[in-house]
Amino acid sequence: LEQGSEHPLAAAILDAARQRSIPPARIAAFAAVPGQGVRGTVAGKPVFLGNAALLDAQGIDSTPLHTQVDELRGQGHTVMFLAAGGRVAGLLSVADPIKATARQAIADLQADGLRVVMLTGDHATTAHAVAKQLGITTVLAQVAPGDKSAEVQRLQREGRVVAMAGDGVNDAPALAAADVGIAMGAGTDVAKEAAAVTLVSGDLRALGRARDTSRATVRNIHQNLVFAFVYNVLGVPLAAGLLYPAFGLLLSPMVAAAAMSLSSVSVIGNALRLRTA
Repeated sequence: LEQGSEHPLAAAILDAARQRSIPPARIAAFAAVPGQGVRGTVAGKPVFLGNAALLDAQGIDSTPLHTQVDELRGQGHTVMFLAAGGRVAGLLSVADPIKATARQAIADLQADGLRVVMLTGDHATTAHAVAKQLGITTVLAQVAPGDKSAEVQRLQREGRVVAMAGDGVNDAPALAAADVGIAMGAGTDVAKEAAAVTLVSGDLRALGRARDTSRATVRNIHQNLVFAFVYNVLGVPLAAGLLYPAFGLLLSPMVAAAAMSLSSVSVIGNALRLRTA
């Protein structure tokens, strides 16, 4: 089933299958169900892989596995149910290891005055377990793909400037709706297309560096405008002859050309300082 999916978790499952030398079955009628999972047909039988909502929609009872599922979710695992032939057949547990730099990256953003929110389609138990390790206090879990975009827009209506970081197909609408959409380098192509910024390395510390660079760029633009304004304030009155009656001062073409060149050099030289910002 996961051969037809673009979700990052699908890649993890396929990689684990290759490591175990498990040959894939032939799948027919494959379909992805946004926010729930994937489905298809194997040897004429319907097969489903996804969250509990996917099974509930098919009237399949997943309660026999709930004790094991709750234990895994408490450890921060994402759990997917496998159903075949109208009954639950098993589960897959996928743990996304927290990068060593993630906690520091989030702490730096919070220290800089940003409100960090975990917005995820995963189960609340899993989300809170991961958020606790990262020091994130605001968690919105079991959020459908469309609702992620709606949450971004709600925050914007409150007057907030929203930056959204994500890597999956389900994140694309929210990435497009955010004031700044940020995709991970290892994420899906649709997420990169929807985002304004792509972090090639996938290191969350790059979020802070990107913010510092953007602020330095805006400061540089303001400084360059001041340079241009000063040159024009000094040059325009001379070129217009406004100072000639009182002081006999005029701006010769050679001086004007030198001033224009110096203005450009000043602006470019100041902009080049961003290379070391």
